[in-house]
Amino acid sequence: MKNEFYTITSSTYPADIQILKGKLESEGIQVFLRDENTVNTDPLISDAIGGVKLQVYESDKEKAIAIYKQLKSYVTDEEGNLVACKICGRKQLEVIYLRNNILYKLFPFFEPKKYRCDNCNFLSKSIK
Repeated sequence: MKNEFYTITSSTYPADIQILKGKLESEGIQVFLRDENTVNTDPLISDAIGGVKLQVYESDKEKAIAIYKQLKSYVTDEEGNLVACKICGRKQLEVIYLRNNILYKLFPFFEPKKYRCDNCNFLSKSIK
């Protein structure tokens, strides 16, 4: 079981993973970045191979997930309060970008925000 890996998260860009990697390593968890060199060599194939995957040993999975959830930033309203999911009511909405067409892959800053509940995976275009 020590040699089996669990993927905590993945990202199109290797730089997005580095903060989480550093935090997990500072907590004594060994981290592996699968496909990092491939994406650094040819960034255009990142989406095709699923991006850079942050992996830990299966034995460190629960501790790593708990740390990852602490580092996530959830959506807040104008007053700084966490926004609740429309479906399940949990206050775990995060901003995501799907980049599911060529325009958004080439010009990601044009893509409108979408919100996904970390609890029930409900996807919404607005928080209201």
